[in-house]
Amino acid sequence: MSSATPRRPRPPARLPLAGALRLGRPSDIWFKPALSVVAAVAPPNLTLLALDRLDLAMYTMAGSLCALYAHNRPYAARARALAWVVLGMTGGLAVALLAASLTANAVVLVTVGALLAAVQKALCDATRVGPPGNVVLTFISSATLFMPQTPEQIPGHLGLALAAGAWAWLIGMAPGRVRPHGPERRATAQALNAAAYAAAHRPGDSAGTPVAGPAAAREEHTRARAAAAAAVHAAWQTLLWARDSEPRRALQRLLVRAEVALAAPADSDPERLRAWARQLRGTGTVPRPDDLVDDDELLGLDATLAVGQPPLWRRLGPLAPLAVRTALGCALAGYVALALGIGRPYWALVTAASLYQANVTLTWSRGLQRVVGNLVGVLAYAALVPLAHLHQAALVLVCLALNFGAEALISRNYWLGSVCVTPMALLITEFARHQDAGELITERVVDTLVGALVGFAAAVAVTNRRAGDRLGQALTAAERAREDVALLLAGSQQHPHPHPHPAPDALEPARRSLAAALVHLRTTADAAAGEWWQRALPEERVMAVEQAGHRTLAATARRQKLLARTAVRDTSTEAEATRP
Repeated sequence: MSSATPRRPRPPARLPLAGALRLGRPSDIWFKPALSVVAAVAPPNLTLLALDRLDLAMYTMAGSLCALYAHNRPYAARARALAWVVLGMTGGLAVALLAASLTANAVVLVTVGALLAAVQKALCDATRVGPPGNVVLTFISSATLFMPQTPEQIPGHLGLALAAGAWAWLIGMAPGRVRPHGPERRATAQALNAAAYAAAHRPGDSAGTPVAGPAAAREEHTRARAAAAAAVHAAWQTLLWARDSEPRRALQRLLVRAEVALAAPADSDPERLRAWARQLRGTGTVPRPDDLVDDDELLGLDATLAVGQPPLWRRLGPLAPLAVRTALGCALAGYVALALGIGRPYWALVTAASLYQANVTLTWSRGLQRVVGNLVGVLAYAALVPLAHLHQAALVLVCLALNFGAEALISRNYWLGSVCVTPMALLITEFARHQDAGELITERVVDTLVGALVGFAAAVAVTNRRAGDRLGQALTAAERAREDVALLLAGSQQHPHPHPHPAPDALEPARRSLAAALVHLRTTADAAAGEWWQRALPEERVMAVEQAGHRTLAATARRQKLLARTAVRDTSTEAEATRP
């Protein structure tokens, strides 16, 4: 029997206000989804305009909006991801259309929409398809639930979605003809820049471990190191998705240098890392670090590839509370909207679905962003609707401009993108017929408030008590990974010569496992810190494990460099001995 005294649950975390609305830097590739969605939406909508059938635009947009996805993936992986997104979008549309054709009961339709939203949320989070994640899928399936439908019309409407989805797939793959390794180069450059920033802001020892100093400097270093570790981990994932090729292996060598800089910042040159990142722009030759002689530092990559991802069902397990929150929040939001007599309850449903993030605190931030963005967005709609009512061609062109604006702005902050999304969603309802602007504005405001309030209440009601358990598991995994690396380090130090290569072969996958475990630990700790009413978190243990892990990574980086130099010296000695 344990003698530990039960710890009191932590009170709710402080909810951010101004910080949730603060604008960030735009994404490095903001223009890619912005241009892609315009290129994917314009031809189908203009074709329907010419045929005087804009009433079918919702079905073609289901396929066209798939062009928003997978811009961070290498093209081989992007092809698969986009195909699955198109099939997933069409599958959700099929369920919605079938339900709409079988019943007109609004309560039943809201229930179906809520269940679809929960499935879409869980699958998108488990497969990490996004941005934009589940929100676009839920918008399409929820909106079409309330469109009049007969069973005979369903095949034709699904055909329109699939045809537009095929066009969106071609749009997403088109840049690969010009820059076939663009996503991998971009991810590596981001990792190099992040590692350079972390190395330049280190108020600590040579291992990057914070020591006594100004609290602000220590906090800045901690954030920079966590961001750099996440960027390096994301870059490795991108390279693991890519096909084996010489450019990929050259990028891997640069990524190893970023990892070394992150582990041992005192031994790195931030300006050199930034210079490599600049050289990765465009289509020029990938730079090769002059301190690398062969591929010894890439040993273990095959082992990493062989491990792969856990099966889908294991990734879905931890997402169960989030799926329950989504189903409950969306259903209740839709029911309340119906009770208030709102004619489009799916707006409240979609608002609720858009809120749910990794924890309650982040859900609150997204809710605040959604409300502010939608309220400003209805003002934008009021300003644009006279222009859109001039002609159906003007309506189509305004929607295209809003598509571009939404993707151009949303990476700076979700609320800023919502300023364009809201008038676009309102104008889409006018593709079939003109609507009363005042009525649309009123319903949108009410649905936004209902969806945000009810959705957040569901997030608070459905507690995620397993967040603390997963943090404990992440701590244990990180400690074990550090111990494995430490044992290998001890063995290589005892036997550095004459057999230096087996140690790197085993050390490299162990080192990468430790780096991944530390990234997972930080992500899990951040997610658990934002959950309410759970036992106190072992924050001191998390900090101790992270610091010990980074010290071990620093020692590993130095050991691998020593082994590489030994291998070079041995090679030179053998060459001298065999020279006539």
